[in-house]
Amino acid sequence: MTASRAALLYSALACLLYALVPTLTFPTPPLDVVEGFAWGRELQLGYTKHPPMQAWLLELTYRLTGGGTFGAYWLSALCAAMGYFFIWKLAKRLGLTGWQAFWSLVLTSVTFYFTLPMPEFNPNILQVPVWAGMMLFFHRALTNGHAIDWIVLGALAAFGFYTKYFVLLLVGTIGLYTLLFPDARRHLLSLGPWLCALTCILLLVPHLQWLLETDFLTLQYAASRSKPAAGVVGHIFNPLNFLGAQIGNHAGLFLVVLAGLGWTGLKDLRARRTQSAAPLLPPQDRFLLWFAFVPLAVVLLASAVSGNEFEHMWGTPMFVLSGILAVRYLGLPNLWSHPRRSLAAAIAIQAVFLGILFGQAVLEPHWKTKQTRIHYPGREVAQELSRIWKAETGTDLAYVAGDMWSAANVTLFAPSRPSMFYLHSLELSPWINLDDVQKKGLMIVWRGDREKPLNELLAFYPEAVRDGSKMFPYSASGSIPDVRVNWMIVQPGKVATQVQK
Repeated sequence: MTASRAALLYSALACLLYALVPTLTFPTPPLDVVEGFAWGRELQLGYTKHPPMQAWLLELTYRLTGGGTFGAYWLSALCAAMGYFFIWKLAKRLGLTGWQAFWSLVLTSVTFYFTLPMPEFNPNILQVPVWAGMMLFFHRALTNGHAIDWIVLGALAAFGFYTKYFVLLLVGTIGLYTLLFPDARRHLLSLGPWLCALTCILLLVPHLQWLLETDFLTLQYAASRSKPAAGVVGHIFNPLNFLGAQIGNHAGLFLVVLAGLGWTGLKDLRARRTQSAAPLLPPQDRFLLWFAFVPLAVVLLASAVSGNEFEHMWGTPMFVLSGILAVRYLGLPNLWSHPRRSLAAAIAIQAVFLGILFGQAVLEPHWKTKQTRIHYPGREVAQELSRIWKAETGTDLAYVAGDMWSAANVTLFAPSRPSMFYLHSLELSPWINLDDVQKKGLMIVWRGDREKPLNELLAFYPEAVRDGSKMFPYSASGSIPDVRVNWMIVQPGKVATQVQK
């Protein structure tokens, strides 16, 4: 079998399985997916937490599948597939052989972010093909100098901004590389980089306008997600904690490498690595090291200086070069005494993570005594609340307010697909027309035993108490306890005006 055919077979099978397992077994999508579907229903240029691309794509699959939610899992698989394709192409451009490119792809595929988190299609996963694609087309632009490569790079950068602002880190890394190294800097005298910048800016104009109109709503959320240090120790612990998590993310890669080495190979690692790890032609090694380590170094430095604790999952797109890096500097697969064991180890790791996903969906309800997201009876809750609203008002439910999980599930699964009025706040849901809400009424939803809604909603309805509640089973044959869902019907004309943000 040729290396290209082996790469196609391996990546296609991995992507297919990571799409099929949740499609066939997950009763309810994970949190980020449900949230994305709720935002996507509005088709806005931005949302409370993120730019709009994830929500747009989820809405597209919702419409293409006639209201299905399984499209999210296939979007994640598509992101991985595109990431693998770009990794393969970049490895070949850097000068690796076909089988080295194959192993680059395999080693990347067993890092954590390409396994267990895959079903939760979110902006982190959507960034994977963006980062890998931008690196590839930047390399093409530097070596070919073709205007089309610069334009595609600019379009990918804009797509990345519509996905998550974290892509600014890669844009800055590309810009700094262009300024620092003479062979890249000479391109500034050509039209290419300026076409790249112009393409990106033009595509971003609508979203930038939305940001101005909403007082930079998504940036406010991003700032709120980073946790400041409690003291001096935080400036040391937080970056080390992030780094440790990213090293742990590579546990699968380390295991595959060790499986191929064996005990004998491990003892002779230093001597054999020197013989097998041939340098790439200049400036390919520099390019590889720059994009593998500069983004990570910037994040660690920012965390050390600010003391902020960054979310570990923000590292998802930063390590698309890990497999290429391992192949190049360990001299793989030549270094291995047992390459077949490496492939067997990679397949076993994938099987373990796929088994965990299957177990979470099918087996967890039979032993777990804590409520879980993917087993939440979202469809049953939404249909029952819609029935109650219709019986009470004679109209279809148009608006639902509450916390993210309670309200978003109703938005996703209710037959009328009501708009989510997140926490009843126009600041958090600036697309909501309060006059229309006043005209059609509103249902407030929350979970738990409390008779009153969440405190954020009590600010608008100080005397509010629930109009009703109902217990919904998580699993008919499992041990997960039932969930109590409460509701309050706000009749048309009785909706509270926005007294606070």
